[in-house]
This record gives sequence, C-alpha cells and structure tokens, in this order.
Amino acid sequence: MSSQENNQDFKKSLGLLDATMLVAGSMIGSGIFIVSSDIARNTGSAGWLMVVWLICGFMTLAAALSYGELSAMFPKAGGQYVYLKEAYGPVVSFTFGWTFFAVIQTATIAAVGVAFSKFTAYLFPVLDEDIYLLVIGDYHISSAQVLAIAVILLLTLINTGGVKNGKTVQTVLTLIKILSLVLLVIFGFAAFDLEVWNQNWSSEHMWNLHRLNVDGSTANYATFGAFGAMSAALVGALFSSDSWHSSSAVAGEIKNPQRNIGLSLALGTLIVTVIYILTNLMYTGVLTIEQMASAPKDRVAMLVAQEIFGPVGIAILAIMIMISTFGCNNGLILAGARIYYSMAKDGLFFKKTGTLNKNAVPAYALWLQAVIASIWCLTGKYGDLLDMITCVVVIFYVLCIIGIFWLRYKRPEVPRPYKAFGYPFIPAIYIVMGLSFIILLVIYKPQFTWPGIIITLLGIPLYYVVKQKEAKT
Repeated sequence: MSSQENNQDFKKSLGLLDATMLVAGSMIGSGIFIVSSDIARNTGSAGWLMVVWLICGFMTLAAALSYGELSAMFPKAGGQYVYLKEAYGPVVSFTFGWTFFAVIQTATIAAVGVAFSKFTAYLFPVLDEDIYLLVIGDYHISSAQVLAIAVILLLTLINTGGVKNGKTVQTVLTLIKILSLVLLVIFGFAAFDLEVWNQNWSSEHMWNLHRLNVDGSTANYATFGAFGAMSAALVGALFSSDSWHSSSAVAGEIKNPQRNIGLSLALGTLIVTVIYILTNLMYTGVLTIEQMASAPKDRVAMLVAQEIFGPVGIAILAIMIMISTFGCNNGLILAGARIYYSMAKDGLFFKKTGTLNKNAVPAYALWLQAVIASIWCLTGKYGDLLDMITCVVVIFYVLCIIGIFWLRYKRPEVPRPYKAFGYPFIPAIYIVMGLSFIILLVIYKPQFTWPGIIITLLGIPLYYVVKQKEAKT
C-alpha cells in the first residue's frame, strides 16, 4: 500500500478550531510560568526582558506564516519531516526524524509530564519530586517521576482510541488554559503596583543590560558578552513557544488541509504570542526584576499569584499549570506519533509504526513514543537535553524555511494554494535571526549546542545503517 493510499485511511476529524487549539495547546505548557526568571537574570532589566519575548514572538510568528506555504504544498501526515524530505532528500529528513524521536519530542513529553507532577505536589505533597520511592546508590525514582509516566501512559491510551478522543481533550483543555491565562493577566493588571512598575521601567533601569544573580549581585557584560546573554535568554523563551508546528504533523486528519493547516499555525501562534507578551508585561507591574530573577526554583508565576490572590494564589496557579501541562502533553503525544508514522512509510523506521489501528491512528507509534518518554522520565536528564537541543530545533526550522526558497527554484510547478506571508522578506529575516541565534550560542554557550549537534549528527551514519538493513530484507 502506498503512503498516499494509507494516508487516506486517516479520518478527517479535525476542523480549524481543533487544529488551532492543537497548535496553541502544544505551545502553552509550564514555560511561561517559569522561564522569565532565567531571562530576568540574563538581561537584568524589564526593557530587555520584553525585547527577548518580542524577538521570540516575531520569530515564532514568522516561522509559522512561512510554514503555511509548505503545509499547503504537502498536506501529508508528518509535517516537518515531509518538508525536509521534499526539499533536501531522505538523509536530512531522517536526521530530523531521528533527533525528534530520540530527544526533541520524547524528552519534551517527559519534561512536561514531570512539570505536571511538580505542580500537582503543591496540592498533594506526597507527589513531590523529593519523595523517593526507590533509591539505588545515587540513583532514585521519585513520586513525581512515577506520576509523570502515569500521565503519559493515560494520554497515550486516550489517543489510541481515535483522533476524536485526542482532539476533544486538546480543544477543551486549551480553551480552559487560554481563558485562565487571560484572567491571570487581567487580575495581575488589577493588582498593578505603580511603585514596582516605575522601578522596573525607570529610565536608568529599563535598558540597563547586565547579569542579575540570584543572590542580588550584578555583573556587567563585555560588548560581545551581551550578545551571548541575549541568545542564552532566548533559549527559554523559544522553548516555551516551541511545538507551534503541531498541526502540520496531523495533516492527514485535518479537513481542508491546504487552507486549515496554514491558518491554524498563524492563529495558534498569534494567540499564544499575544498572551505571552501580555503575561510578561503584567509580571513587570507586580514584581521587581530582582524578585523575578530570584524566584524560588524559577517559579516566577507563583510569586505573582501570591501577590494577586494571597496564600490561595499558590493553589490557583498550581491547578492552572496542571491543566496547562496536561493539555500540552496531549498535543505533543498526538502530533509526535504522526512523524514516526511517516518515517515508517518511507522504510526508515520500525515497520509497525507505519500502520493504523482500527480507530485509524498509529497506535504502535504512540506506544513506542510513550516508552521512550517514560525512560527519559526515569533518567531525570530530560531538562539538560532540552537545553542542549534548542539550538538544533532552530537549525531544522531554518532549514525548512530555506526550503521555501529552494523549492520555488527546484519545483516551481507544485501548486501553492497559500504562499509564505511577506515572501521573501519575512522568511529571509527569520533565517538571518535564526542563524544569528545559532552562531551566538555556538560561540558563547557551547554547552547549549555541541551535545545536541552531536546527537543530531549521529543520525547520518544511522540512516545508512537503516538503508543497508532495508536493502537486505
């Protein structure tokens, strides 16, 4: 059976609202509640904090608007994997798929699962990450890790029941968390502290870019060190805005994909970008930049919630983040399996991952993803890997957007129902910004880059091993 024939076996169950909620829901996890603390430390000022979020918002929107052209050209399950294959061939697309499976998607699912557990522990302390269920030497398994695995397995089970199950969970939870974030912003501005706002936005502090340590000490950057600091600050912001391309992975299940994939990417990223910018602006009216930088365990939103709602604020925010991370993981689990399905249809992954169950979903791919994500939960190393892989994620985004230019030259005859917004300027600006981010990280923060690049490059020899095995069968 050909890939196209099997693709028709998917049920077209996702409308524009569902696809948009998949995008927005996969983006909003726990990052917006946490990463601003690290950004505050790297920038030391409210002005530069907002610049980081504005750059992140522009890059995410520019990429999403550009991907619209690729999604309209190739409305197939697999998203980025398909775009890279069409533009550059199987070696590049396999390298992406390998990295996506080994780290990008599975470690993200693990990290979001453990984030769910950590905030659940605010309501049920027995589930805290410091409560160990098993200790063997220096290795331990905590209640939080076990709960994270249970959530991953539950969501996987729900999604094996059909895309309608997954979309219902996704749409309902995403609407709830968008409303919750909007209300948090509104209540935050209602609790606006003029003295705090004036301190953060005074002319002498607003653009004073410097390192702000947890203990309150400061350090000025050398000229070029400032570029490294900004790129390091962007790591957290870009990670919290990642997975904006989720709807492209489930193209086989979206009604009118040529129109709705691109539109869902644009609408989903726009909604999240506006909410993120307003949320951070609200933070600067409630907490000083020093309070943000020194928030315990980086949980800046917890401090904000306490300022707004008092002691009950912690419980309110914990419930918000539980809903947010649960819905985020549902979107990641739903979309991720479709990438491995597409790889298997090309003979580049386990054969069973290229099959659909009676509910027309790639159940084997879903369970395999759940197993790897659960292993990452048990290792406890997912956070380190995600820091290392952010650079690689942007490399693949840049390659996809360069692919728009390349495909217009290489395959001008392919129908383009939608063309990249602002072409060639906006895609070109994204490419320049993405490459600048990558280069600055390689130079100034090698610990964020080389491990991820090495994991990715392992995909090249692995591709030839897989092809050789396939040739023998």
